[in-house]
Amino acid sequence: MITTHALGRSELQVPRICLGTMTFGEQCAEHDAHAQLDWALAHGLHFIDTAEMYPVPTRAETYTRTESIIGRWLARQARERIILATKIAGPGRGMDWVRQGPRADAGVLTRRDFEQACEASLRRLQTDYIDLYQIHWPVRNVPLFGNGRFDGRNDYPCASIDEQLEAMDRLRRAGKVRHFGVSNETAWGVSEFVKVSERHGLPRIASIQNIYNLMAREFDLTLAETCHREQVGLLAYSPLAFGLLTGKYAGGARPAGARLSLFGDKWPRYARPELPAIVQAYEDLSRSWGLSLTQVSLAYCYHHPSVASTIIGCNSIEQLQACVQAFEVRLEPAQLKDIDRLQRLHGNPLNG
Repeated sequence: MITTHALGRSELQVPRICLGTMTFGEQCAEHDAHAQLDWALAHGLHFIDTAEMYPVPTRAETYTRTESIIGRWLARQARERIILATKIAGPGRGMDWVRQGPRADAGVLTRRDFEQACEASLRRLQTDYIDLYQIHWPVRNVPLFGNGRFDGRNDYPCASIDEQLEAMDRLRRAGKVRHFGVSNETAWGVSEFVKVSERHGLPRIASIQNIYNLMAREFDLTLAETCHREQVGLLAYSPLAFGLLTGKYAGGARPAGARLSLFGDKWPRYARPELPAIVQAYEDLSRSWGLSLTQVSLAYCYHHPSVASTIIGCNSIEQLQACVQAFEVRLEPAQLKDIDRLQRLHGNPLNG
């Protein structure tokens, strides 16, 4: 049975597994997407995460398609049964088709952006409200998606955290959004969002959605303490590292239809030369326990004390069922120590 967990200080009780949807409309056709949603809801996974920029890899031709697919399914459901999360993508970051397209304040994320993005998401999702509305990534200068380290010399004008929270507050007071979160954030960002919200009586972020898996545990360094003390829940994405932590790419294999087989050139951090040996080390450890690498990778995230919910994204019902079945696996303290030993040896290759 999938248990639930409080999301930050909000009243939301979210299942420990969240259905991610970024494949819907690209790798996963609408009929199959709806089948996944039906199966998930029937098995206690009533927490669904999406974004206006989905599916991935994001393209002008497919941008917003995922929300529309979910909306056509959601229109047939009892809305109150479902916790629905989506995200606003700031203009820029190479996506000049987002909303108004190229403009002078690209990357700023103005109040207009929040209002227009939220309204458009509500229409596509065919709902009156969003349970959790997240900023997809910081609009300020920060290194993202495994690209480099922070360099303050690269700063540029952008909306302040005060301005972003004020825009969120307008959406909350209008009844369009219940709670807010951030994604791909830093410890400073989380602290600042909390500090500003408490100082001015603005919405308090309930969650942070960041990458977290056996090869990407940078969250543990500073964010874990920040989120624990500020009561901000982690929504862990990419627990299987785009499929690397299933072992299906071992020996250079590229299975037909798999994400890295189709779009590997879009995510160079998943092609780093050191990764196969690290994956093999975790695979060998998992097999020594009589478990699959997939089971160990998912169980590690599912039951981690810092993780409120783990986001899984699948192409088929069969994949979804296998991922959910891994919830029954519980790693012993000695096994967790062995995982930590490997992590100290190999570091966080997907974060750096």
